[in-house]
Amino acid sequence: MSSETEDFAQSVADSFSSFLLALREIAREGDVGPAISLLLLEISQISLAGARLGAQRDFEPREQYQPDVGPESDLDELRMRLAAMLDNLDTYSYVFDPYVPDMVESQLSDDLTSIASDLETGLRHYRQGDVPEALWWWQFSYVSSWGNLAGVTLNALLSVVAHDRLDTEFSGEDEEVAAANEMLDEGETLST
Repeated sequence: MSSETEDFAQSVADSFSSFLLALREIAREGDVGPAISLLLLEISQISLAGARLGAQRDFEPREQYQPDVGPESDLDELRMRLAAMLDNLDTYSYVFDPYVPDMVESQLSDDLTSIASDLETGLRHYRQGDVPEALWWWQFSYVSSWGNLAGVTLNALLSVVAHDRLDTEFSGEDEEVAAANEMLDEGETLST
């Protein structure tokens, strides 16, 4: 494996490790206010790493079957914390395949946990020194699973931010407009 590929793998592993740490911390804190913006940022960062994986040549596994890297992490507690924190923002709808536009309902907590599981599987390969398998797994799971989930969760989180910021009525100028109208009315009264 070239040093360039090893550096790339290290960069991807760092990005995914950072995401997993941040996701656990966000769930632990349980404050939905800052969580939405932080999740938006974290999903954007792994999406960039995923796009970089997708743009690479196809990585090939060394063996036909994925080597055993031990039991998967139990992510149920993470999923439950995210669901409790997100509450009524957890369930959202999206188009699964834009070429077959059927609406799908999902939960952010499930999708974030699924992404975490895919990334963590690759990290276990990486940490055991099997860089080719890690790269293959991250690339394969990006194209087949977590890349799409990252895109739709990013869209859902951005929608929450947009509604929060844009669905409010702006009334800051109401008093100034009323005062200006009053002065104009007084001006018309004086001139007649």
